[in-house]
Formats: sequence, C-alpha cells, structure tokens
Amino acid sequence: MTSQSWDDLKRMAVFASVVRHGSMSAAARALGMTPSAVSQQVRQLEHSGGVTLLHRSTRKLRLTEVGERYHAQCAAMAAAAQQARDELAASREQPGGELRMSAPVGFGRHIAPALGPLLQQHPGLRLRLLVDDARIDLIEARVDLAIRFGPLPDSGWAARRLGAMQWWLCAAPGWLTAHGSPADVAALTALPWVGFSREPGGLRLELRSPDGVTHPLQVQPRMASNNQLSIQQMCEGGLGVALLGSMDVHESLQAGRLVRLWPDWSFGTLDLWAVTPQRETQPAKVRHAVHALQAYLRQLPGVLD
Repeated sequence: MTSQSWDDLKRMAVFASVVRHGSMSAAARALGMTPSAVSQQVRQLEHSGGVTLLHRSTRKLRLTEVGERYHAQCAAMAAAAQQARDELAASREQPGGELRMSAPVGFGRHIAPALGPLLQQHPGLRLRLLVDDARIDLIEARVDLAIRFGPLPDSGWAARRLGAMQWWLCAAPGWLTAHGSPADVAALTALPWVGFSREPGGLRLELRSPDGVTHPLQVQPRMASNNQLSIQQMCEGGLGVALLGSMDVHESLQAGRLVRLWPDWSFGTLDLWAVTPQRETQPAKVRHAVHALQAYLRQLPGVLD
C-alpha cells in the first residue's frame, strides 16, 4: 500500500469522525487534533475525489448526497478498524472497570458466592447488579451481562448456556405432617399448589418416573406469584407444594425448612444462559464473569452441564 493510500485512509477516518461527532471541533477533540488540521484533512479528501462531501455553515455541517454515500463506506471502515483494536485489547486486558449485570431477583443470592472471588482477585473490577424479573433491554440499560432462564427469544444478542437447573417437588415438614406425601400422580392434582401466576390455564408438567414413563400433569395453583423466591417462601411457610429450583433450595433442605418429595422422579429442567448484547469479542470483565458463573453453578446440587 502506497503512502498516498495510507493518507487517504486517515482522511476517511477523520471524515467519519466529523460526521459522527457533528462538528470539526468535536472531532478534533476526539482525535487529539486541532480543528484546522481536521478541516484540512476533509478538504484534501474532497480535492482528491473532486466532489463536495459537506456543506459547511457557521452553525452546522450537512452531508451532500454523494457525501452520505461516501460516509457509509468510511464509517464501515472505521468500525472494522475499531473492532480489530478491540479484539487485540480483549486478548490481553485484565478485568477492570464497571461490569453492569442483570439477573432475576431469585438469582441475586448467587452473585456474591459466584463473583466474589473474581472481584477479590481484580481490585480494578466493579460490579453494578440490576435485579429484575422482567427481561430488560440490554442496550437501553447498558447491561454487559444478563442471566436468563428458559427459552430465549430470537434476537441479535449472544447467548452462552451455563447449565440446566432441575425442578424439585418440595413441601414444608409441617405441611407433610398435616397432609402426608401424595401416593400417586393422580393425587398430585388434588394438592394445594404454589406456582407462577403467569402460566395460563395453570401449570403444565411432564413427570418422568424412575422407569422412564412420562406422565403429563396439569394443576391449578391455589397460591401464585410471578417471583420464584416468593413461591419458595410460601412453600416454606406451609401453604402447599411447589416445584422449586434445585440450585435455590439446597440450604432449605439441609436446614429442614423443606422436604423434597419423590426424589427419584424427574420434574424437568430449566436452562440457564449468560446473555450479552454483542456477538463480537467480549471484554475481559465479561469473559471472566461468565467463566466464574459456570464454575460456581457446576458445583451446585441439581445443576446439570
């Protein structure tokens, strides 16, 4: 590539910066140049092409028709160059800066044990956690990493599977003392259930017996909530039986606040995902956080790879 070609590439990048920032002076500040040097680069670009790219006034800049077409190519070139720089930086940088993370309310309890060692190891890394059961827009909320459960809608975001949580049928010891354990699948339909309020028509379940036979089941919750933590609290309070996430109930089972019913049966699983707003090379803070989450989840009871 000739020196003239290198000069043209530089001028194209300067032109793209002028359009992006809206003025010569703003582009000059972003590029570490003087406004006159920026203006000269744009004029030389126009002179070499024999066209006018920008209409200039004392108050604003406006692209000409050919300038709009030319800018699209210049902007694509600048974006490709930035991506190449980001890939190099991501391969060598240490986790640092602010990691903005989103997770359902019920998963909040797992953040400290999962990411605590990472934060201790890298003092320059900061965490901002947003807990919300609603699926927020990652771009609008400027989220670097979101924890999601279940099927994911089609989107331009990148998703990495962290594992799968098993559903366990649980009840409080006091409730079992009063009502006893259900004897068969048919008896399950008559129980007071605690479940998600957003399920239309009740809970539709697929049970699998120890010998592999599948049993479809539909039950109508008597107590309902849109929050898994609230469902677990109502179950521990003796209000009924519930399907609870294996990763959430281990401590309650050990402490005797809950009892797992029919442990030899399968009540299904729920996939866990790490979702990021970009598919390109991830910054080190995101990569390390995903690896830490995977390592933590892998050692939890009832979580499958």
